[in-house]
Formats: sequence, structure tokens, C-alpha cells
Amino acid sequence: MMRIKRTSYCFIATFILSWIFLLYFTFANRPVNVTVAGNGGGGGGVVVDLGNEGIIDNNLQKLEEGIDREFKRNKDMLNNLHRYLDSRKRVAEKEEMMVVVDGNGNGGKAKKGIVIPVLVFACNRVSVSRCLDQLIQYRPDPDQFPIIVSQDCEHPETTEVINRYVPQVSLIRQPDQKEIEVPPKEKKFKGYFKIARHYGWALSEIFFNFNFDAVIIVEDDLDIAPDFFEYFLGTYPLLQKDPTLWCISAWNDNGKTGLIDPKAADVLYRTDFFPGLGWMMLKSLWTELQPKWPKSYWDDWIRQPQQRKERACIRPEISRTRTFGKIGVSNGLFFEKHLKYIKLNEQFVPFTKTNLSNLTRDAYDDQFMRKVYQSPVVSYQELKEGRVARDGPVRIVYYNKDAFKRTAKLLGLMDDFRSGVPRTAYRGVISFSYKERPVFLAPNLNWKGYDLGWS
Repeated sequence: MMRIKRTSYCFIATFILSWIFLLYFTFANRPVNVTVAGNGGGGGGVVVDLGNEGIIDNNLQKLEEGIDREFKRNKDMLNNLHRYLDSRKRVAEKEEMMVVVDGNGNGGKAKKGIVIPVLVFACNRVSVSRCLDQLIQYRPDPDQFPIIVSQDCEHPETTEVINRYVPQVSLIRQPDQKEIEVPPKEKKFKGYFKIARHYGWALSEIFFNFNFDAVIIVEDDLDIAPDFFEYFLGTYPLLQKDPTLWCISAWNDNGKTGLIDPKAADVLYRTDFFPGLGWMMLKSLWTELQPKWPKSYWDDWIRQPQQRKERACIRPEISRTRTFGKIGVSNGLFFEKHLKYIKLNEQFVPFTKTNLSNLTRDAYDDQFMRKVYQSPVVSYQELKEGRVARDGPVRIVYYNKDAFKRTAKLLGLMDDFRSGVPRTAYRGVISFSYKERPVFLAPNLNWKGYDLGWS
């Protein structure tokens, strides 16, 4: 939240007005040049030459017009200032009544409300309107969730579309549009360099200029679920409380129909894999990452052990976002095979009234690992053919990279790695559903950690 005091605005306004009055009286009372001429004879006398009166009058008229313009401009500035202060007053009034979640994940009224901006990254997609329409439709309170669109690319058509939503959204524009330096071998990946530059600038604006404490990040090609805002509001205290978490994500990389339990909309997991695609981070994390922010491929960079530092994210069983952006810098990588089949949640879950303390690492790990390794081991063929003797969760074991990739492909899971971590994995375990049965694709009990060589 921007913490700008009313006294600061009053001081600025007083200074501007004082400067204008000083400027006016300096020029208005400036002495007129007088020319003294003798008559060439003995008659004497002094003649005042007023031949420049027209020029002086003209200059004064221009000065007065300029002062009038300054008065008008500063009047507009003061009006905007008053509107801003009024809006902040309304926010303060609403904060007293806002329902939030306490540190234990329980619903209740807080003394101070939460304001989390939604930062929408846009470039040259006029279809950003689809994303904005949904954000505005499902947003419970515009003061609690201000929408800020950050646009790169200087694409006039997209800018025109975004401007139609003002003042329901705010628009900021990435100012550095000069040609970006790209190594010769990576010319075709220039887009990834521009995206990293855009992210770095926009996140610094949000945290260091606007001074917000957290942000929800979406891109211009995402659909959102009806409980998108409820999901982030409910998990926000968890992110603040647990230092072993560094993001909340609305995305399940394996969230395709057939790999999720449609009745488990309220189920959340910890994951070592950074999912992105609709996620929330704190200012403290950006303060840590900003000094070493990369020039390209920021999402793969953030997944490296040096950045992750064994921290996890929260992700849902059923995604709260879904991408419709087949065309982009990735040229539709994974879209036809996976992304277009992601199931978007349709059931509203009251996360702000749900106790989520079981997702802290101390509470989660023992329970999760016990559930995984107490589950009976089955083969893919037994699972496929329904030859499992009992109900409940089962486990399929993988021993090496090849075994993992082979089984993942058979099951329809994403089989790639980033810094040795499979998508959605937590402590090496992939949690998913098969015909609504919980299944764990898990390593041996003597698992030693992620292997960078698997990437």
C-alpha cells in the first residue's frame, strides 16, 4: 500500500501555489524601461519614450495566460490529490470491517485489512480484455485488490484496449524500449530477455515505488476461477507466517481432467517446483531477488537451488487459473499436449474461513510422508486395469530418471525437470489422481534429494 502522508501532499500543494504567486508578482511589478531624450535645443525638458508599451502589454498578456494555465494544471493536480485522499479514507473505513484470516488460518475480523494488488503483465495481446473482464467480474473489492496493468512493447492497439478499463484498472508502461542485447546464439529467444527486463522493472515499481507488501502476478493470457481472490486472501497469512514458503500459486501443472479429483476443490499441497501462472509473492522475497535478477529466462532461474533455498510453494488440486495463450514467446510449447486440458475450478471454496495451518512445513511433512509411504505399491498396469485390491491411495515407485519419465508419460503427467525437480513434486513425490483415486509417483524411501543432472 502506498503510505504517503496527507501532510506531505499539503506541503507540496502549498509550495506550488507559493511559487506561482511569487512568479506572478515578480513579473507584474517589474519596472518598465524609460528612455530619456533631450530636445536638441535649449528648451530643456525630459521626454519619456513609451513606444515599447505594446510589447510590454503583449508580454504581460502571455505571462498572465501562462499563469492561468499553471493555475488550471495545479487545480487539476489538487483535485486529483483530493480524490486520492478520499479513496484512501474509504479504504481505511473498509479495513475496519474487512473479513480476513488470522495467523492460524481461521476466519475472523481483523483490526487492519489486507490490500494486495493484482499485477497484470501485458504486451501486444488485445485479448488482455478477456483477462481484465474476469478480474473485474470476480474481484470482491476494488480497494482491497487494485488491478495494475504493466505494459511492455508499445503496442498501440493493446494500450487502447487497456485504457478502456481505466479507472477500474491502472496502467503503467515499461519505459525502457531500447533494443536489448542478446548473445548471438540466443537471437531467437529475444522475447525471454524482454520479459525478464519487464518483470524486473514492474516488480520494483510495485514494491519500491508503490510500496505494497505483497502482489498477485498474472499474465494477459490467463482465465481465473470464481474463487481466485478468495484463494489468495485465504493463503496470504500462511505465506507471511511460514518462512519455508516463498510463493502461493493458483496453478497445478498436472491439473488436467482425469488427473485430478473433481470433488477435491478445497485440497492444497506443498510443492518444491515453482509453478507460476498466477502466483503471489511478498516484498521481502523481491528485496532478496532483485539485486541478482537475471537478464533472461527468469522462471527457470528462480527454480535454481541458489534462489529456491529449499523453500516451497502452495498449489491447489484444481487450478484457479488456465492459460488461453497458445501463441507467445514459447511458441505454444506444451499447449496442445497439456496446457489446454487444464481444468479450471468452478466451485467456490471459502478459504478465508478454513484452517490452513496443516500446510506449514512442521505440520505437513510428517503427515504427507507417512501417507505416501504407508500406501501400498502397485504397478502402472495394475492401476490401469483396476487390479488394486483395496480403496484409498496407492504408490508407484520410480528408481531413476528414465523410469520416472516412462511412467509419467504412461499416466499423462508432465515429464520434464527444472533444476532436477519434476513438476508439482514435493520431496520427490508427484501427487495426482487416477480415476479419482489418490496416487503417488514416488522415489525410494532412501531418496537423497533432487539431482541437477536430471534436468
